Amino acid sequence: MLIPLKRGAVSLSRQVYLWIRQGIMEHVLRPGEPLPSTRELAEENSISRTVVVQAYDQLMAEGFITGRRGSGTYVSEHLHPAASPVLQRAAPLRLSNFGKAATSVARRGLSPIGEPGLRGRSPIRYDFVYGQCSLDEFPMEAWRRILLRRTRSAPLRSFDYGAAAGDMALREAIAGHLQRSRAIHCDVSQVVIVNGSQQALDLAIRLLMNPGDVVAVEDPQYHGMRQVLLAARLRVRPVQVDQDGIDLSRMPHHARLALVTPTHQFPTGAVLPLQRRLALLAWARRANAVVVEDDYDGEFRYEGEPVEPLQSLDRDGRVLYIGTFSRTMFPALRIGYVVAPRPLVSAFIAAKWLADRHTAILEQETLAEFIASGAYERHLRRTRRANTTRRAALLEAIEQHLADRVTVSGSRSGTHIVLWPHAKVSESATIARAAAAGVGIYGIAGYYLRPPAKPGFVLGYANLTVTQIREGIRRLAEVL
Repeated sequence: MLIPLKRGAVSLSRQVYLWIRQGIMEHVLRPGEPLPSTRELAEENSISRTVVVQAYDQLMAEGFITGRRGSGTYVSEHLHPAASPVLQRAAPLRLSNFGKAATSVARRGLSPIGEPGLRGRSPIRYDFVYGQCSLDEFPMEAWRRILLRRTRSAPLRSFDYGAAAGDMALREAIAGHLQRSRAIHCDVSQVVIVNGSQQALDLAIRLLMNPGDVVAVEDPQYHGMRQVLLAARLRVRPVQVDQDGIDLSRMPHHARLALVTPTHQFPTGAVLPLQRRLALLAWARRANAVVVEDDYDGEFRYEGEPVEPLQSLDRDGRVLYIGTFSRTMFPALRIGYVVAPRPLVSAFIAAKWLADRHTAILEQETLAEFIASGAYERHLRRTRRANTTRRAALLEAIEQHLADRVTVSGSRSGTHIVLWPHAKVSESATIARAAAAGVGIYGIAGYYLRPPAKPGFVLGYANLTVTQIREGIRRLAEVL
C-alpha cells in the first residue's frame, strides 16, 4: 500500500488516515479485507511506525477498521451505510426561512465576496480600497511579544471556556478608553465583547426585532448591515441622507429600530450635527424605539470640534453603541464590543453565549494588556498623524488634478472620502477604465436602496503612501 505523501503539508499521520479512510469509503478497500501491519506500512512508505500507529488508532476509534488479536488489522465488516458510497446525487435539503432569505440576499449580488479586498481580482497598484488600515503603523512586534508571553504563562483556566460577556480586564480597559476618548458614559457591566461589529449588529437585530417589524436605515448604508436586515425579513425603510447625515423629517413613524453611523456616515462621510443628534433621540423617545449607533470610524477626526456620540447624549437608555478594533488595529483580530443599555445587558450576554459561547480568550487578554499599557493609545496617535498626512496629500492632489470637475464629501473624519463628478459618467465604465490604468476606485450606487441622483466614487486612503495617493489621483484625473 503505497501512499502519496507530501512533506510540509498536513501531518503525515493525517495523510495516512485520510488515504485509508477514502479507500474504505469508496470500496477500494472492502469490508473484512486485511490491512498491512503498522511496521510493514511504515517500511513501504519510508515513514515512522509511530505515524502509522496514530493513523490506525484514529481509524479504529471511528469504526473504520478493527483489530483481531494474533491475526492483524482488517477493514470493519459492520460499517454504517452512510460510510460507503460515493455521493450519487444531492439530497433535497430544506432551508429555514432565514436560510432562504440569506440565499436570496446572496443571489441579489449582496454576498460578502463583493466587498473590497475580497473580490479575487488581480492586484491594483493604486488601490483606494476603504475599510482597511495600514499595518505599517501598527506595532506588530509589541503585539507579538504580549501574545507570546500570555500564551507561555497562561494558567490552564485560560484554555477553558470563557465568560460570554468577555474578559473582565478587556471590558474594563475598553470602558476606560471610551470614557477618555469618546466621552461615553458606561459601566463595565454594560460592555460586551463580540466578534466584530457585524456580530454585534446581528445579535442586536435578533434581540430587538421580529420578522415584519419596521427598521429605519440611512440611504445609502453599509451593505453588511443591509444583508442582516434582509435575512431577518424586516421591513426596511430607507431614510435619505444629505450633507448633514440622516434627514430626520423623513423618519418612519412606526419603526422599532434605527441604524445610524452619525460620526462618519457610511459611505457619504457626512457628520450628523448636534441638533440632529438630539432630534434623533427625541424621535426614539416618541416612537419608543432603539437607536443602534455604529461608531466604526470614531477615532479619526481632522476638522472642527468633536461631536458627542449619541450614547453620551442619551438620557433614556435607548442607544446601543457598537465599536470595533478592525479599523484601528487589523481586520483579522475580529474583536468588537457593544455598550448596551442596562435593561438589555443580560439578554445580549445570553444571545452571545447562544451564538458562539465567547470570543477567543488569549486575544482578549492580549488586547487588554495592549490597551492598559498605553500601547493602543500611542498607536492611535501615530495612526492619526499618518492619516492626517495622507488626507492632506489626497485633497491637494484632487485640487491639483481634478479641481472644479468633482465635489468631495466626507473629508472631515474617517479614512475615506467620496468623489462626486460634475459630469454625467457611468460608474461601472469609470471603475473599469480606472482599473486598466492601475487605479482602484469603488462605486457608491450599490449602497443605495433607492437609485442615487448622481454617480459617486468611494476612495479609501489609509492603506496607501503619500506617493501612491498622488500618482493614483493623477491617473484617475486622466480617466475622468
